[in-house]
Amino acid sequence: SMVLHDAGAFSAEVAAAARTFTAAFIAERGPGGCPAPDPIFVVGLPRSGSTLVEQILASHSQVEGTMELAEMMTIASRLQSRVDQGEFADFAAMVASLTPADRLRLGEEYIERTRVHRKTDRPLFIDKMPNNWQHVGLIKLILPNARIVDARRHPLGCCVSAWKQHFARGQAFSYDLADVGRYYRDYVSLMAAYDKAAPGAVHRVIYEQMVADTPTEVRRLLDHLGLPFEQACLEFYNNDRAVRTASSEQVRRPIFTDAVEHWRNFEPWLAPLMEALGPVIPAYPDPPADWNARLALDK
Repeated sequence: SMVLHDAGAFSAEVAAAARTFTAAFIAERGPGGCPAPDPIFVVGLPRSGSTLVEQILASHSQVEGTMELAEMMTIASRLQSRVDQGEFADFAAMVASLTPADRLRLGEEYIERTRVHRKTDRPLFIDKMPNNWQHVGLIKLILPNARIVDARRHPLGCCVSAWKQHFARGQAFSYDLADVGRYYRDYVSLMAAYDKAAPGAVHRVIYEQMVADTPTEVRRLLDHLGLPFEQACLEFYNNDRAVRTASSEQVRRPIFTDAVEHWRNFEPWLAPLMEALGPVIPAYPDPPADWNARLALDK
C-alpha cells in the first residue's frame, strides 16, 4: 500500500531483497518448497496492464481467475517481522535459515490458505496481488513450480495513471509523483537483479507491445506458462467473470490504444516524477544497461 509510504525504508527493504537473491544464493538453497504448480502470480505496479493479463489468462480453460490475494504478503510480512524483532541480523540471514522443510511448509500454507478463493476445478489459478513483485525470490523458494508474470507499462504512463487513480478516489492523504517514481524505480531495479540471478524465471509482458500485437504477445505468454493456445484468450473481453479492480471497465472491450500516450496531457507537471525515474525512462522497456541494481538502490 502507498498509504503513509516511507520511501526510504521501502527502498532499503527492496535493496535487501535484491542483494539476497543472487544466482549463487539461489543455487546454494537447492531444491525445496511445495511442488504444486497451481499458482500464476501476476505482479507489477497498479495500472500496468495486470488486469488485462489476468483477464486473458482467466479466459483459458485451465486457468481460474481469482482476485488480488493477500496470502503471500501475509507470509512475507511474518518472515520480515522476525528480522524487525531482532531474531536475525538481516533479511538474508532470515531467508538463509529456511530449511527445505520450512520452505515446504510455507508453500503448503499458501496453497491451503488460497484454496478458499478457488471456485472451479481448473488446475491453475491466478494471484493478481501486484505488490508480490517484492517477493519473487521468496515465491520461487517456497513454490518452485509457480509461474510469475510481470506486467510492465511505460513508467510515465503507469505512474501518472496510478497517481490519478489514487487522486480520483479522494484519498485523505496525498502522495507525490516523486514517491511514485521512486517506487517504480525500486521495482525495476529489483526485477532486474532477479532476472540476472534467475534468467527466464519471470515472464515480462510489456503493455504497449501487448496492445500493438495482442496475438503474438498472448502466444508468448501461454508458451511460457506451458499452456496450449486457445482462441478464447484473444476474445477475453467476452469473459463475463467479475473484475473488481479499477480497470474493470477496460477489460470489457477489445484492446484500445488511446491510453498509451495519455500521460502527455500532464507533461508540464511531471518534472518531479521524471527526476525520480531518471535513467529508467530512456531505457524502457529494459532496465538501464549500466545499472548495477544494488548500487542504484543504495543511493
